Amino acid sequence: MSDFLTRIMELKKAEVEEAKQNVGEISLRVASGARTDYRSFYNALKEEGVNVIAEIKRASPSKGDIQPDLVPAQMAALYQEGAAAAVSVLTEKNFFKGSLDDLRSARAACNLPVLRKDFIFDSYQLYEASAAGADAVLLIARILDKELLSDLLAQAHALCIDALVEIHNEDDLDKIQGLGAKIVGINNRDLKTFDTDLDIALKLARNLEPEQIAVAASGIFTRDDIDKYLPEVCCFLVGESIVRAESPSGFLRELNGR
Repeated sequence: MSDFLTRIMELKKAEVEEAKQNVGEISLRVASGARTDYRSFYNALKEEGVNVIAEIKRASPSKGDIQPDLVPAQMAALYQEGAAAAVSVLTEKNFFKGSLDDLRSARAACNLPVLRKDFIFDSYQLYEASAAGADAVLLIARILDKELLSDLLAQAHALCIDALVEIHNEDDLDKIQGLGAKIVGINNRDLKTFDTDLDIALKLARNLEPEQIAVAASGIFTRDDIDKYLPEVCCFLVGESIVRAESPSGFLRELNGR
């Protein structure tokens, strides 16, 4: 792991332990079990044409502050207006300045499925996500061994929420083989160096199973960027360029052609 990943995982582990002391897992299980309002993230990405997962993102380790005063509910409403397929919400607080409250308010402001994007390594975080209303969670292959990734995928399925499994290279691709991942996010950005190569998603997508949905992420700023992937990849996770856009809804319509 890079220094960034090492540091963020150290902080995340401490954060999860503190959360467990404040909110017991049993109460989260009860809240999760009471849900009846699921929105299918998977089905949203199966729609014909370009499907954009629009991200709510205040900051990042590589760019610093992007939109520190962002209001999640307002952005989620604009994303729905711009015909986004789904919403991604950064809930990591130290580097991305997000929270589960951001997820709750964003989901309440739209009818789109909502992804919790965070550094998830513990079953507690899945109960936490479900109880907060998440319809899907991000699972990063690089920070999970195969057994844990398999367990978390099974737990997400049991909770009736989808999982976006993120890979970046062939080692990650090998790791997810046989685990039943239905949605595979291919990050063009190397989390070790933060270098971005737009060819990575296209190359790895060609090695996925026919029933798997590929989602290209990082480095996508224009419709021309999207056109480079079609028709092999039709789903895209876009954050910074939408958040910075003068008209997020208008920019989304330009990206997805709707």
